[in-house]
Amino acid sequence: MSFALRSTARLAASVRPALRSMQSRGYADEMAFTLAAANKVYYDSANIRQVDVPSFSGAFGILPKHVPTLAVLKPGVVTVYEHDGATKKIFVSSGTITVNEDSSVQVLAEEAHPVEDLDSGACREILSSAQSQLSSASTDKERAEAGIAVEVAEALVKAAE
Repeated sequence: MSFALRSTARLAASVRPALRSMQSRGYADEMAFTLAAANKVYYDSANIRQVDVPSFSGAFGILPKHVPTLAVLKPGVVTVYEHDGATKKIFVSSGTITVNEDSSVQVLAEEAHPVEDLDSGACREILSSAQSQLSSASTDKERAEAGIAVEVAEALVKAAE
């Protein structure tokens, strides 16, 4: 057997496990999706078509063929595209996003609320209160906590608009 043929055979043998792994992932047009927060479970392994998430590394969309990923949620809106064509928007304060090898997705939020339930006036009051806390903070810890509260409140106001 020539050198080129042996090299090609070795390459093909090393690629087979990766191909089997890719084929075993559920490459359908849906994915199992879970979105849960301390206050409520919004989706529990529901089949959806897509989910868009805000993360500290940038907002991104997740489709069934998405590579496995782990990211940190940024305060903002998670948009869920359901199988029947409906779109749901849920505000999240923080948390994690996990895309698994089998294309299932979990969004675990500290707090989450449907956007349609947000009261823009109440959200502006929350922002004003957080800004007051930030301006009166005297320690590094107080400034850090108030800064986070302002960031979440700003995203909340934007989501409620």
